Formats: sequence, C-alpha cells, structure tokens
Amino acid sequence: MSDNIYKVVEVVGSSSESSDDAVAKAIAEASKRLRKLRWFKVTETRGHLEDGKIAHWQVSVKVGFHMDGDE
Repeated sequence: MSDNIYKVVEVVGSSSESSDDAVAKAIAEASKRLRKLRWFKVTETRGHLEDGKIAHWQVSVKVGFHMDGDE
C-alpha cells in the first residue's frame, strides 16, 4: 500500500428536501472544481424552521482529495 497525502476543504450545501440532498449537492459542486475526491465527513447539520416544520437543511462537509499520484 502506498502512502497518500490529502488536502481537506470544507464546503456547505443546502436543500429544502433533506440533509442527504444537501450533502449530495455540496459534494457535486466540490467535484466540479476539485479532482480526485476520496472521502467526506459531515461536520455540522443545521436547519431552518417555519411554522414548526423543517423548511430548509444546511450541512457543513469536509471533503478530502488526493494530492499526488495518478489514482
């Protein structure tokens, strides 16, 4: 197994549908700008309430991407 070096960035995704959808949107947008994405970690989940119901989700996601090699 070779040694790996990763860079980590934090992105925030939002969705009116679900927290999972907010995560997927954050990763999809990060993948447009970064190459070799390898992992993610949800670090915070927030939401907005209207009339006692969840109206909007917002998640902070750390995304790791591989910095060297051809993998």
